[in-house]
Amino acid sequence: MKITDFLRERAINVDLTATNKEGVIRELVHCLGKAGEIKAAEEEKLVPILLARESLGSTGIGQGVGIPHGKSNCVRELVGAFGISRRGVNFDSLDGEPVHIFFLLVAPEDSAGPHLKALARISRLLKDRFFRESLKEAKEEKQVMRVLQQEDQKGL
Repeated sequence: MKITDFLRERAINVDLTATNKEGVIRELVHCLGKAGEIKAAEEEKLVPILLARESLGSTGIGQGVGIPHGKSNCVRELVGAFGISRRGVNFDSLDGEPVHIFFLLVAPEDSAGPHLKALARISRLLKDRFFRESLKEAKEEKQVMRVLQQEDQKGL
């Protein structure tokens, strides 16, 4: 599975301004709306779903990475958003460190396969320190997409 299969450039924000978990999730959900992946009216419905998932256990997986995710009938296929927080956010990460890199995933209610494959792919890629640094150094959305496309090519 390629990241560019479910992530659009318009759903990337390289300068998240939120200072807490809920704020980051709201910004990333708004990116999905801005990209046309969800209807604007669905944004407010999606945030509580993602926060409820967070209450089960943080999706801050460590090493400055967070992968908030959930399922909702507001999408017909797996969609994603990406964000970078320059200052870092307390995301109740497993290692206690602030999170700088965020991938948000939303899958349809009745889907399991693509959602789990995407989580596995992102987790695997983000274990690579060089890859994480390349994403963090990106100053614009096009740079993020280039880094992701290069990684997608390696996986073929």
